[in-house]
Amino acid sequence: MKHYSAARAVISAQCIILLLALVGNAGEGSLTGETIDRFRSSFDMDPHTRATYNAITNNDINSLALNRELLSNHNTLFGHKIETKGITNQKSSGRCWLFSSLNMLRPLVIKKNNLDGFEFSQNYLAFWDKMEKANCFLEYIIEFRDRDPLDRELQLILEHPYSDGGYWDYVVALIRKYGAVPKDAMPETNNSGKTGIMNKVISRKLRQSAAILRKMHQAGKSLPELQAEKEKILAEIYRMLMFNLGEPPADFAWRYEDKDSLLSELKTYTPRSFYDEFIGIDLGQYVNLFDNPTKEYRRHYQCALSRNMYDGEDVHYASIEVDKLKEIAMKSILADDPVVFSCDVGKDQYGKAGIMALDIFDYGSLFNTDLTMTKRERALYFESSSDHMMVLIGVDTVDGKPVKWLVENSWGDERGDKGYWTLYNDWFDMYVYDITVKREYVPEEILQIFDQKPIVLPPWDPMSRMVRR
Repeated sequence: MKHYSAARAVISAQCIILLLALVGNAGEGSLTGETIDRFRSSFDMDPHTRATYNAITNNDINSLALNRELLSNHNTLFGHKIETKGITNQKSSGRCWLFSSLNMLRPLVIKKNNLDGFEFSQNYLAFWDKMEKANCFLEYIIEFRDRDPLDRELQLILEHPYSDGGYWDYVVALIRKYGAVPKDAMPETNNSGKTGIMNKVISRKLRQSAAILRKMHQAGKSLPELQAEKEKILAEIYRMLMFNLGEPPADFAWRYEDKDSLLSELKTYTPRSFYDEFIGIDLGQYVNLFDNPTKEYRRHYQCALSRNMYDGEDVHYASIEVDKLKEIAMKSILADDPVVFSCDVGKDQYGKAGIMALDIFDYGSLFNTDLTMTKRERALYFESSSDHMMVLIGVDTVDGKPVKWLVENSWGDERGDKGYWTLYNDWFDMYVYDITVKREYVPEEILQIFDQKPIVLPPWDPMSRMVRR
């Protein structure tokens, strides 16, 4: 017993010595007891501070921070609006890019065919997007088969093997390869609008497959053998997708009723023939224009590893100033051509009234602190990132300058102002990053940017991360 007590005393002494050494070696930046005492003494619980303390601890922060002045001055009047028909609903999925892009094309179908309303099957293109992403993932695994597992690009691929996210370029590639169909031909399913579990299970399958393919390569299997194994895996992915989303039609019978109540002839279409007859526009006439505040403007950029199809092209864009983005977007809207745009929808957005306005939630005043950051700082320091795509369908101007924009969202008609949002000009400046428009609305000097050899941004660049969301 004496030996045990002595040993314990030695251990305790050693711990004290170690603790003192650690304290003695603490850098000047350490959080010390003296520093904390200064924090405590600086916090004066005066009556105003106590009222703020009571309010914040007992209430929802957004309710307290809601900017009543902005809310009082808000209105939904627009000098020019593009006629639309119905609000779509992506539900609990990350398919905003697909919904918004098809919503941009929808008015063309309605006008061309004298329809009272129309909706594409987002589920149809989502199915093929999922198949293409699975193939792209597996091809990258094969291409990078000799890389170390800690290789930065390989890790990014493994970290996000199967997201819902996408971009306008994805829609173009999908339609060119697979066509398009009306919603009746492949309607939504429970899991098309609630993709979380499906994505999780298929992501696990893909990661398991990555391990199998790399083990095969390490065992000396040939490239044709790896490709044969990949095809077997994709057959399983196809089956899993079919259980979740339904099987995409190779052809379908369809008819419609126009505004004059005239029924069309029942005809059989393929997805390609349907697109050619009912839309039939060249999607190559659209270009991506990006406000990239972290890099030099008037340059052509391309985002590495951003494609959804392995045999496709990585996303690329011309980077221009935000004022030019607004000028071009307004020109398109005034010509009744909707504009797809990407933005940081999670900031300064009041969903109950459908308002996007800078400081609609005045957190700075509530907490008596300065939260000011530039757009460049927000992007570089990961405070802001484009995470949603919608459609601009209206604009209100004063003296020829935009003051607010009408937005068609894809969150159903129970959110916002019956599915629409009012986007104020200061919000556009800070949180809108990208627009997709027809070339005819873009000045020639900006179109010439696309003739430059693109500067390739790595997939961990802040602007590349936005595209890969």
